[in-house]
Amino acid sequence: MLAKLLTYSIFGIDARPVEAEVDISPASMPKIILVGLAEAAVKESTHRIERALVNSGYTRPIDRIVINLSPADFPKEAPSFDLPIALGMLAASGQMESSRFEDFAAVGELSLDGVVRRVRGTLSMALQARSDGKKGIVVPVENAREAAVVDGIDVIPVGSLAEAVGFYTGVLPIDPVPFSWDDAVDEGRGYDYDYSDVKGQEMAKRAVTVAAAGRHHLLMIGSPGTGKTLLARRLGTILPPLSAEESLETTRIYSAVGRLEEGESLLMQRPFRSPHHTISQAGLVGGGSIPTPGEISLAHHGILFLDELPEFNRNTLEVLRQPLEESRVTIARAVGSATFPASLMLVSAMNPCPCGFRGDPKRQCNCSPTQIERYLSKISGPLLDRIDIHIEVPPVPFRDLSSEVQGTNSETMRKEVVTARERQQERFGREGSLVNGTMAPRDIRKHCKLNKEAESLLKSAMEDMGLSARAHDKILRVSRTIADLEDAETIEFHHLTEAINYRTLDRSNWVQ
Repeated sequence: MLAKLLTYSIFGIDARPVEAEVDISPASMPKIILVGLAEAAVKESTHRIERALVNSGYTRPIDRIVINLSPADFPKEAPSFDLPIALGMLAASGQMESSRFEDFAAVGELSLDGVVRRVRGTLSMALQARSDGKKGIVVPVENAREAAVVDGIDVIPVGSLAEAVGFYTGVLPIDPVPFSWDDAVDEGRGYDYDYSDVKGQEMAKRAVTVAAAGRHHLLMIGSPGTGKTLLARRLGTILPPLSAEESLETTRIYSAVGRLEEGESLLMQRPFRSPHHTISQAGLVGGGSIPTPGEISLAHHGILFLDELPEFNRNTLEVLRQPLEESRVTIARAVGSATFPASLMLVSAMNPCPCGFRGDPKRQCNCSPTQIERYLSKISGPLLDRIDIHIEVPPVPFRDLSSEVQGTNSETMRKEVVTARERQQERFGREGSLVNGTMAPRDIRKHCKLNKEAESLLKSAMEDMGLSARAHDKILRVSRTIADLEDAETIEFHHLTEAINYRTLDRSNWVQ
């Protein structure tokens, strides 16, 4: 007897439909044959399924069982096929009958006692089930809130194989899991820290505000202990809240790699990723025989913070260049290619010299200009060229550290950022799709026109600092953001001056 049930496999961050076909026929020697390009985790599932059936009170078929996972032209590696295969074996052996196989897909891993365990990627699976015209999808209880985010499809939570059988046969009614956007917002938003925690550094806070307002990439240079990490970690507190679309896109990535917390439905805070400098290229951009997202994609719609930038492997840093320009990363493998979103804000920090004390008023630096140049050369010019803002973060004087006066807080900075972002949305006419930091050259020509005085200043800066064409465009983008923060219609001389001052590493005398 033949039974068929739809399930899904994750490739990258997308779900691909897979039909689990189970055929049971009498044979002289009982045997289970699993075909369909199954990887090791799937091949091992037959042993789990056998014991889950028996321990759940069902009979293991003593016949020839052929299980086909179709289509067979791409590999399947996750344990999420356990539940549909078990249901197919029960239906094919005549132990259950169901008219719901056509309407409801199923995913889930089984333990030996028949408990349905959580799997990764159920959000993408629910989205694909809706696209396939299914009425609903049966998922583990632990994944139910995550999948319930998808409108227009019933998400049925099951905690055991017996519950799944009860639902499919109609014996056990199970209500779909409801989802409330307002509840998710209340649970997910809010920070425990604020920019008021950072003493002094008002100039650095200004640069951070400019970077956040236009989504410009930022590099902070300063001695150890000046507050670079504090400034970076609080950046999420001043960025606009995630929109529903952005939240769904980001959650899909975390769901696909199994990074969502138990019971979490949506990511409501912008991601902040801070990988260690020993990370590999695959860890940063993604990789594997079946491509999976890396830190670049996990920072989608959020912040990627690279502390101690020169300590990263230079070849590893070079893989950032294309994603920073295109806001996506494509990984090609023999089994196919996967494209992951990578619309992020890069924030990095580094010391000004190998010893870290150049410019420190209390500690002496003995590094020579040659040593400083060698240290800086660990970061390639093309990568630095893609970073819009370079600033120095000086040591904080004792009077600022001991002062009771509160500095600029996150709420004040966030209001400025949100107002500037709203102005950009009005200008570009596509809500949330374009910010100053991602303006194309044609948009720069249209929206970043200069008067003669400002144009003369930019020309002098280009010649004196030896700026590239990309740096020229970066300065204009940052100038446009500074003007937006002041609600100015045109870019004025002082806007351009501030933007040029944010190109610290382009100044030839910086290492002197």
